[in-house]
Amino acid sequence: MIAMDSTPKKGGRPRGFDRALAVETAMGLFRRHGYEGVSLAMLIEAIGVAPPSIYAAFGSKAGLYREALDRYAERAPLSLIEADARDLTLDQALAGMFERAIQVVAGDGDECGCMISIGFLTNHPDHDDLAEEVKARRSALVDRFTKELGHWLPRDRCDDVAVFLCAVLQGIAVQAKDGLFLPELRKIAAIARRCLP
Repeated sequence: MIAMDSTPKKGGRPRGFDRALAVETAMGLFRRHGYEGVSLAMLIEAIGVAPPSIYAAFGSKAGLYREALDRYAERAPLSLIEADARDLTLDQALAGMFERAIQVVAGDGDECGCMISIGFLTNHPDHDDLAEEVKARRSALVDRFTKELGHWLPRDRCDDVAVFLCAVLQGIAVQAKDGLFLPELRKIAAIARRCLP
């Protein structure tokens, strides 16, 4: 629960409201239970504020989810070309990317899987706008990989390989959510790497 000054204040958030900690707490809940599995009551209890504070800070549960998703994406960016990776072979770049992804999706305790790779694969029609936003993030990763793969591969192969890599990452995220451990997740990545020249 987030500690805060209990001194009453007219309107708005309580004086001690910690927005960053609130987003972090919500991100953990959304990662464990998905958007639709987290109720406003759960958020209120975990963050330790009254509903008006949630609405004043984020506008809605969806607004809080979007901020949590942004925080997650900032913390776990996926790229083949890191700052020092331009001199690597494609296999070395893939090994690094897969290892970073596996470390994120293996998570800690209940916080495993990936908010983007396996988030909003199914949803209530009321949340179609959020589902489209998460889908757009997955598409953006394909686009990023397509562009980066041009460093090693002919342009006409990059899109197919990028789609393949994202499919493997989604599979790894699902397996991590289902409880597969690091050694098994690394084996999946090693097989995927062997599928590429």
